[in-house]
Order: sequence, then C-alpha cells, then structure tokens
Amino acid sequence: MMLRLARAALYTAIPAELLLAVLLVSGVPLPTPVMVATEAVVAGVLALEAVTAYRLYRTARGAGADRRAALRDSVDALVPVKVRKLLEFELNGIASLFLWVARRRHGVPPGGRAVPYSKEQSTTLMIMLFVMVVETVGIDLLLAALDVPTAVRVTVLVLDLYSILFALAFAAACVTRPHVVTDEELRVRFGAYFDLRIPRELITSVRVSRNYNETGTIHVAGGRLSVAVGSQTNVVVELAAPITVTRPLGARETVTSVRFFADTPHALRLQEA
Repeated sequence: MMLRLARAALYTAIPAELLLAVLLVSGVPLPTPVMVATEAVVAGVLALEAVTAYRLYRTARGAGADRRAALRDSVDALVPVKVRKLLEFELNGIASLFLWVARRRHGVPPGGRAVPYSKEQSTTLMIMLFVMVVETVGIDLLLAALDVPTAVRVTVLVLDLYSILFALAFAAACVTRPHVVTDEELRVRFGAYFDLRIPRELITSVRVSRNYNETGTIHVAGGRLSVAVGSQTNVVVELAAPITVTRPLGARETVTSVRFFADTPHALRLQEA
C-alpha cells in the first residue's frame, strides 16, 4: 500500500513542480500561500519517497543483498520500469550530444568494428531540425505580435526548445552509438533506445537482404526482430538458439532471427572470426 501511494505521489508532484518552475521563469507573480503550499506538498512527497526507499532497502538487505544490489532493487521497486527507461533515454541522449561534439563513439572497444546506420536518415533529420528552428522563431514572433501573455510565450518557447534538443540528442545518439562487431559478439543498436548483444557462437548465418517495408522501428513478430531505419533493413542474422530481446520500454520477447539496417552491410564480415 505504501509503495503504491509513493508511486502515485511521485507522478503528481513532479509535474506540479515543473509547472511551478515554468511559471516562475515566465515572471508570473504567484501568491505566497500557493508557493508555500506547493513546496510543502513536494517536500512531503520527497519525505514519503525517502521513507519508502529506506524500507525497501532495509528489506533487501535483510534478505541478504549487498548494498549496491539492495539500492538497485529499491529503485527498481519504487520507480516503474517505463519511467526508468524514459529517464535513461533522456540521460543517454544528452550524453550522446557531448560525445558527438567530441567526435567520440560509445561502446566501441579496442579491436571492435563500428558499423554505422545513421546515414540513411541524416538528411531527413537535418531538414526536420531546420524546420523546427524556423517554426520556434516564427511562433515566438507571432505570439509577441499578438501580445500573448509572457507566461504562455515562455511555456511554448520552452516546449519548442526541448523538442529541438530532443531531435539533436536523437541524431547524436544514432551517430555515436553504432552497431559494433567484436570477436565475442554482434551488438545491434538504435540510438539510446535499443541495445542487443548477440554472442557470435549463436550466429549461424548472416546475409544481405533488403526490405523496404518494415513495420515500425523496433518490431518483433513471429520470432523475428526488426530494427529498421526509415522502414528499411538490409542485414539478416539467423541464430542457433532463441535469445531474449528487451524492447525500449522494458517488454521482453524471444527471437530466433534479427533483421537490421547498416550503412555498409557488406562491412560486417561476421563469419571471419
């Protein structure tokens, strides 16, 4: 009961705090009682989360878990998996922006071979970003010309800027997190949203086979996983035994073949080792 209450309070308090922050940044004068009441509620929620987390931690420790495992189990129990995944996407996306600026790649070890997949969608993403920037400027000028209240203008501007940041992070993640081939595994990825490690001993065949009609970006049907770019895949990997795939929001599936897209599919050379 306490765990369910803590989760519900978390969903309520965070949007309320974000709304208050936007209003304050916008220069909207808020009555002191409203600010005090809001902060008191947020403080109460944080206290509830802390007490619940401590109880979960103590229970895990009592069951024999070490400190790190107990802390991880507490967070997993308190924060729903979809929320954790969304937060992970955001953090990895921002980290990818820094990697992009530094011209570095994530998860490519010494001796590993990076196999990019972002070229097919880069032009579309750049056009989309240009349109988003023009739209942001245009809407802000329009709202100013219509004498729209500052609170509304700032709120719309923040949302538009966040959309631009999201698009940049998405593009950066796809560039800095390529597929990777090593002596031990094939790592199939899509930006910050999907990461599958396939042991090479499970790979029975690899072939180039183009498909231009994939359904969705990450799709599982009939024991086959498709990781598409622009509705396309061009590499098919057959497996000797089923493997478990974790979808972006945490759902798990079992597959025996994997289709994905690579800019240069013939460069994989998986069967040389």
